[in-house]
Amino acid sequence: MRDDLQGLEISQDELQKLTNLPVNNQLSIITNFLKKLAVLYIQKLKSSEGATVIFIGFATFVFGYLLFDIFIKIFVGWISIPSWLLLMILVLWIGGFTQIILYLIWESRSKIVKDNMTNSLQILLTDVERYNTVIRAIDINDQIEEAGNPEVLIKERASVIEALKLTKSDLVRALKTERILRENKSFILSNTELFVNNLATLTAMQVNEQATEHGRLLNEALQIALDVQHEMKRLQTQR
Repeated sequence: MRDDLQGLEISQDELQKLTNLPVNNQLSIITNFLKKLAVLYIQKLKSSEGATVIFIGFATFVFGYLLFDIFIKIFVGWISIPSWLLLMILVLWIGGFTQIILYLIWESRSKIVKDNMTNSLQILLTDVERYNTVIRAIDINDQIEEAGNPEVLIKERASVIEALKLTKSDLVRALKTERILRENKSFILSNTELFVNNLATLTAMQVNEQATEHGRLLNEALQIALDVQHEMKRLQTQR
């Protein structure tokens, strides 16, 4: 990602801090994690380190199994089933128990979001996703250009970046305002600067723009800003 795009995207961590909610909460699936490990392991096998990876993996498995077998024979020798079968049962039990814990955590976090979700917050989260999509699209376009396709160059790039900066500023301000009103329903806002947005500047930047990639990106930023302004006005009426 080019330097002028660095820091423009609103990350999940930043979004959670702004909303004070575990938004975009995803259920962690153990099998997905294991698949990623398997893919990484296979990639290592195909590299020059393949022999070393096989040796370390095999040695770790054998050493771990021997330790488990010794532990079973010393402390629970009364168990009659083979240690390898007991190990498989134990691994499956631990995996299932861990997945249940992860599900309960996900369900709890999802309930928190659901209980605190407002119409304004839902709209703002959608706008954040649209905004981040624009950032990713520009980044992909940059990569295509760097691969030897100069015809995809974004003209007036500085203006596009400036528009995105203004849009991010409005989104952050709106999210902060929504959180204040949500967490303090009887609180009358005294920080009027939260309601000052940069819509006029964005509109001026779009004047006379042709139907170019530059204009399209500016228009997308403007549409997001219009949504934000509408929600800001609606939030003001809730004071």
